[in-house]
Amino acid sequence: MKIGVIGLPNVGKSTLFNAITEAGAESANYPFCTIEPNVGVVDVPDERLDVLGKIYNTQKITPASIEFMDIAGLVAGASHGEGLGNKFLSHIREVDAIVHVVRCFENEKIIHVSGSIDPIRDIEVINLELALADLEQVTKKLEKDAKLVKTGDKTLIDGVEVLQKIKTALENGQSVRTLPLSEKEKEILHGFSLLTAKPVIYVANIAENDILTGENSFSKKVFDYAKAENSACITLCAKIEEELVSLPKEERPFYKEELGIKQSGLEKLVRASYDLLGLMSFLTAGEKEVRAWTIKKGTKAPQAAGKIHTDFEKGFIKAEIVSYNDLVEAGSFLKAKEKGKVRIEGKDYIMQDGDVVLFRFNV
Repeated sequence: MKIGVIGLPNVGKSTLFNAITEAGAESANYPFCTIEPNVGVVDVPDERLDVLGKIYNTQKITPASIEFMDIAGLVAGASHGEGLGNKFLSHIREVDAIVHVVRCFENEKIIHVSGSIDPIRDIEVINLELALADLEQVTKKLEKDAKLVKTGDKTLIDGVEVLQKIKTALENGQSVRTLPLSEKEKEILHGFSLLTAKPVIYVANIAENDILTGENSFSKKVFDYAKAENSACITLCAKIEEELVSLPKEERPFYKEELGIKQSGLEKLVRASYDLLGLMSFLTAGEKEVRAWTIKKGTKAPQAAGKIHTDFEKGFIKAEIVSYNDLVEAGSFLKAKEKGKVRIEGKDYIMQDGDVVLFRFNV
């Protein structure tokens, strides 16, 4: 899973990226300190892996991972090349979802490109640029395909109808992700990688003195905006996240407790990302390795097996499955089996979050 971190310059975007990835990307009080996107691969926090590791006395623990891409700050006019906008917009096309960092704090020492704090204005500046970039792409495709429709190709005709619908919506200031589209329409649009079709998590970056309440008047506006377009929204303080990762790992829980923070920014982002994209994890466990695997909700057992190796899916016979909670309660796989908690599932079984699985296959 690849997630792009975007926002206006000086909203705390690179600070947050550094905190969640510990990548040490450049972060400065001037626009466009990030030119090429910085990339960091982050382990998905999952306490279940450590518990299984102890049960199996495993040699290796491998969490699921997410790739975060810190994309340079966008500005008004980005869709027409302002601030190297065209280059930055092309980076966004590569990601599965967008984390849109919004400045919800006041600090005279950190300049704002617009001279004042207004989170909704900032969101709309970027959303407009994404929409204009999409509109240009859709218009060019429509002009090209409209000439070919005369051939009577049904696929082309259907495509033109969908693109025309999208063009009208974009001209009216709507993001594609807010439109009620059929599965067929979504399939037609899939190859376009439209920027406004990508799911979004708005991150309201609040001040340190707002961390106890977890919100302020600015962040409330961001939550309302996100709710209206059915997007996700979380609040965090990028500065505190930066301080948190500067500490040794064993000291971080005490710092969180001292501040009254239950989850780190990374934990919040991962949970929001999984919920937004409809993802979950199944687990494999043994003496050699305990590992988490990310799949879409609704995935059947053979396709889940294919995440491990294509041969597992091709030669799938059955899956021996025990829920994580039942396994922990029993104390071992063997004891869970004796208690009748291990199930034999076939090709139609839909995987559940926390399933601990042993796949049987024949190549």
